[in-house]
Amino acid sequence: MLRWNEESSQVQAAALMRPAVSVSAKVEAICKTILANVKEQGDEALLSMAKEFDNRANPRLRVPLDEINASEQALSAELKYAIDTAYANVKRFHEAQLPKDIKLSTQPGVVCELKYQAIEAVGIYVPGGSAPLPSSVIMQGVLAQLSGAKTVVLATPVQGDKAINPAILYAAKLCGITTLIESGGAGAIAAMAYGTESVPKVNKIFGPGNSFVTMAKQLVAQTIPGMAIDMPAGPSEVLVIADERANPEFIAADLLSQAEHGADSQVILLCNSESIIEQTQQALTRQLANLSRKETAEQALANSSLILVDSVEQAFDVSAQYGPEHLILQLGDATPYLDKVKNAGSVFVGDYTPESAGDYASGTNHVLPTYGYSATYSSLNLLDFFRTYTVQTITKSGLTQLSKAILPLADAEGLDAHANAVSIRLEAIKNEQ
Repeated sequence: MLRWNEESSQVQAAALMRPAVSVSAKVEAICKTILANVKEQGDEALLSMAKEFDNRANPRLRVPLDEINASEQALSAELKYAIDTAYANVKRFHEAQLPKDIKLSTQPGVVCELKYQAIEAVGIYVPGGSAPLPSSVIMQGVLAQLSGAKTVVLATPVQGDKAINPAILYAAKLCGITTLIESGGAGAIAAMAYGTESVPKVNKIFGPGNSFVTMAKQLVAQTIPGMAIDMPAGPSEVLVIADERANPEFIAADLLSQAEHGADSQVILLCNSESIIEQTQQALTRQLANLSRKETAEQALANSSLILVDSVEQAFDVSAQYGPEHLILQLGDATPYLDKVKNAGSVFVGDYTPESAGDYASGTNHVLPTYGYSATYSSLNLLDFFRTYTVQTITKSGLTQLSKAILPLADAEGLDAHANAVSIRLEAIKNEQ
């Protein structure tokens, strides 16, 4: 337990430090090498990395369409229902985000428009190094489907001699995705960014991943003209704000649900009750013993903090400083505090709103900014799959009137050609009269 007000600013900062940040220089160097290899060698580099990193003796890249179409036959009725329900809820929530063009007259004779256009080619990354994630297929695939993107590429790693998980294939089928690539990590990001013999080049790459995936996404966005990414979505993290009446078992379960994602995940508890923190520590020990991913969760917990604050108000201040991917509010009444939420990717309100609901099936998106990027980045939404552009149409009379604003501004900025582009038209209008 860390007593926030009794610690120095250095100790406080260390408690909120993400574990992967300290190795970013090493990760960047490795990713640059991988990107160069894929750019030069294409499919050959991807197959080589599948053997090296995923322990695949006979790797392949493209998943045959007949395997995608037959995938649901390998699912239990329960799992199929779960995927169908999650797909329907996510689609319902994001359909409400479909954009509408704007057209208006700013003044007589001057019409301005804002138009939305789907990004034509998108890449979807689905982590799978330690577990298949059909939920991540849904969270991204539904949005690509709703946008009407012409090219959708899904890349996910497959481990060892296993076949690609049929739940991944079925989720992709629901989303209308037919280009599935068995490749992961920075190599998959590079393939979608540069294009290879088997992987179509895309314009924007989406999806969460570990520190290597996150770094690769940032590097391709910085170095390839016209390439974009959704956000720096890296190792998962959760911050819980709990009061003196919160349920320690619920808190521990929420912390462990993120800790099991990966050794570089991070979980934080902010609570105004020493007793609740102590009970949460005990609950963590009990629940951890029963987890199949116990070792992974233990490593994540080593990077994490249970922090005693003076008040719930102070907890929100610390949370804003951290900028969590997931923010869980286990408060008796969260309503008075909702306006205090700052820099959070997604918020879960109340004792019976676990983060797991958003990860899977409530309808909100689970692709969220990490590393504190929630201060400037938003949760993934449908508009991320669109680009906007503007249109203006001006009549002769409209330009004549508007020139009274254009010409003085062009003169003030010393841009004679700008002024001339208007003046020459005004002269032509005058000569017509």
